[in-house]
Amino acid sequence: MKPTGVSLMIFAAGFGTRMGDLTKTTPKPMLQLRGKPMIDHTLDLAKNAGIETVFANTHHLHAVIAPHLRSLGVTVIHENPEILDTGGGLKAASGQLTSPTLTINPDYIWSGPNPLTHLLQEWRADMQSLLLVVPPDQALNRTGPGDFTISNSQLTRGGSMVYTGAQLIRTERLAEITERVFSLNAYWDLLAQTDNLHGTIYPGTWTDIGTKQSLIKANEGHDV
Repeated sequence: MKPTGVSLMIFAAGFGTRMGDLTKTTPKPMLQLRGKPMIDHTLDLAKNAGIETVFANTHHLHAVIAPHLRSLGVTVIHENPEILDTGGGLKAASGQLTSPTLTINPDYIWSGPNPLTHLLQEWRADMQSLLLVVPPDQALNRTGPGDFTISNSQLTRGGSMVYTGAQLIRTERLAEITERVFSLNAYWDLLAQTDNLHGTIYPGTWTDIGTKQSLIKANEGHDV
């Protein structure tokens, strides 16, 4: 059953170190991608998917990105004094989010259906998590091994499937993790212990725009 009224959290707190000097004064989500800030493309996905409640965590150059996000109706969650990583950030925000909630990273290009809509459509009420993955030939500008194997929607560690940075996930069991700063990987491992780590394959191409060179190529109109 497609859930309704779902919130979205955009992970926008990172330092963007792979962008080199570009992120010394500009947060990575605010870098220009094809005519507008990278994060605005993600907000377009949210709008087109009918998502009305959007949150974003911030840390690096918070004072630069927060006013822009607030002007677009995004609720900003400032991680201070330390950055909490993806799992810690989700846990800190969970009291304001729906469960399940969507999460997404803003530094990708999606060529195909709206990834957020796809997740909502593929969700089942008995799920704890639904990660969006792609096979390696649909993951552009990415090097290294895959992340998961998928079988009948069940995810296991290792294999060729690449996690795309988008998911629909329940947040209740985050309370079982006592650390304040931790990666989503720790939460996925917890869910996997009870066979509650699920995935769905994105039926399009996904491009990583996490490096300075890939951003330059994308803005020049080249394949990246």
